[in-house]
Amino acid sequence: MKGNKKSMDTNSSAEHVERHLQELEKADYELLYYSQEQIFSADELARLINERHLNELMAQSNEFLKSLNSEIEDFDK
Repeated sequence: MKGNKKSMDTNSSAEHVERHLQELEKADYELLYYSQEQIFSADELARLINERHLNELMAQSNEFLKSLNSEIEDFDK
């Protein structure tokens, strides 16, 4: 009877490990699937991008680069 109990426990553990490994494979596949690049059409991008905000950010970055360039030129002197 004890031998039978041990056999059942081994099967149960093996089944548990098998299920766990299958879940890990499923999670890996889902991560790979959802991490792939998605291709957007021009219409989708136009709908998603806030053009006014993007232009403000670009203006800020241009001003920052100009001031940084000025600091670098002053540093060389």
